[in-house]
Amino acid sequence: MRRILNKPYPFNDDLKHNAKISLFISLGILAFLLVFQPIEIYSFSTKKIIYIITGFTLSTFLILSLNLIVLPSLFPKLFYNNIWNIKKEIIWNLWILFAISSSNFLFYAQLFEVIDMNLADIGKIILLGFLPVAVLITINQDQLLRSHLKSAQQLNNKLIGNKKETLINFKSDYKKDNFIISPNSLILIKSADNYIEIYYMIDNVVKKKLVRSSLKRANESINEFSFILRCHRTFIVNINYIKEISGNSQGYKISFDDIDFPVMVSQKYIESFKDRI
Repeated sequence: MRRILNKPYPFNDDLKHNAKISLFISLGILAFLLVFQPIEIYSFSTKKIIYIITGFTLSTFLILSLNLIVLPSLFPKLFYNNIWNIKKEIIWNLWILFAISSSNFLFYAQLFEVIDMNLADIGKIILLGFLPVAVLITINQDQLLRSHLKSAQQLNNKLIGNKKETLINFKSDYKKDNFIISPNSLILIKSADNYIEIYYMIDNVVKKKLVRSSLKRANESINEFSFILRCHRTFIVNINYIKEISGNSQGYKISFDDIDFPVMVSQKYIESFKDRI
């Protein structure tokens, strides 16, 4: 039981929202008094009817405002979400119930100049204190549910976004000839005069696409992928497809499966190439 009571529970610290709740619940009490007449208000004079309705409504509004707006504003450290738990929430709601009921008792006793009350009157006044607390708990639970559902939806959207693979769009000088490919399918890109030759893997078969563009422009499209890098003035490679690396006086030479030419790594790109491998 202690473990359950000590479980974290979010305190509703949205003061603007709490102000609306206080007003909404107070108006609800006003409507409840008018419609259900729990203390048979129409047996009293018009003056006392106005006093009763106004007094109980204002009492509810002031107590709720004090506890939901004023105290959290003055003592925010007492209501931090990281220290609030189920036990404190229960005690807090019981305190609000006690405060509303007590203020209603005092108002009722003062208005009718009575000290002793019968059980029926006591029960009705406690009911008027219990209703705001019950509504408050319901609203907080609904807000908590909405918050969790919204958070869960955001997490789901994030998961979906993470699962969606970012594609590379190689833009051509001829807009209709743009080539879009998965970064994991790209093997290498080779400069060919005013064109680039894009070698990629589809269903375990190496294919080639000729796009009118420059290697510099292609390099701008692959910057976000750490496993794809420029290694020569005429080559961009995907290191995940490298079959073998050999060295010579000019730098490194890379070979790929099903690619019939070697790819050079020039001195300029050796350090960045070594960092990525």
